[in-house]
Amino acid sequence: MILGLLLECLSSLKDVRNKEKKSILMLSWNFVGAVCGPADIVDQMRELHGGPLMFLGPTMNPKLAFEISGWTPYLSMRMKKHCKRAKKYVTKMKELDPNLDVLYPGLKEHPQHSLLKSMSNKDYGFGGVFCIDMKTEGRACRLMDKLQNSTKFGFMGVSLGYYETLMTCSSRSTNSMMDSKEKESAGMSPGLVRFSVGYVGTFEQKWSQFTKAYSEM
Repeated sequence: MILGLLLECLSSLKDVRNKEKKSILMLSWNFVGAVCGPADIVDQMRELHGGPLMFLGPTMNPKLAFEISGWTPYLSMRMKKHCKRAKKYVTKMKELDPNLDVLYPGLKEHPQHSLLKSMSNKDYGFGGVFCIDMKTEGRACRLMDKLQNSTKFGFMGVSLGYYETLMTCSSRSTNSMMDSKEKESAGMSPGLVRFSVGYVGTFEQKWSQFTKAYSEM
């Protein structure tokens, strides 16, 4: 009984530690959005004495708002570059290793390729995020280590979306609090690596960095 209580306490401490780690990471995130809905609901939210907007604030930091407004005019140019490069990567990866499990809706074999094609903007393609399945967490981590520390292909991170390529092994980062059964139910392989494609450097330079790291696996 005492052992059971001890294990339960250790499990709780692990959850707290993971949540604290995520909270620290969130301090550097930028949140932006708008409140939309019927006027009566919006009025309740901004009610003077108890409305959540009166406590939490309806607008973001002015300095941050100014910075985001400066990035917005060329956002479409950046997104086109992200998406175009992602499509090139996955195409080359399938040629490099036909047995590599590459997940990207821009590939015809993706189960929802036709659905996304029917609703997507052809100028933006199929997005700037793709996954490869290295099957085991160990192989996923070794690949990311080589890509970041040996060939300088990109950086490991929890949140994806940057001018540099970012990558994460979901089973030990964003979804680390899920147990093995939950991950299996969600269809998440322990070796799944997500990439958000950056646009710095030439494609040839970055591709050579990826192939060098992958050849050493």
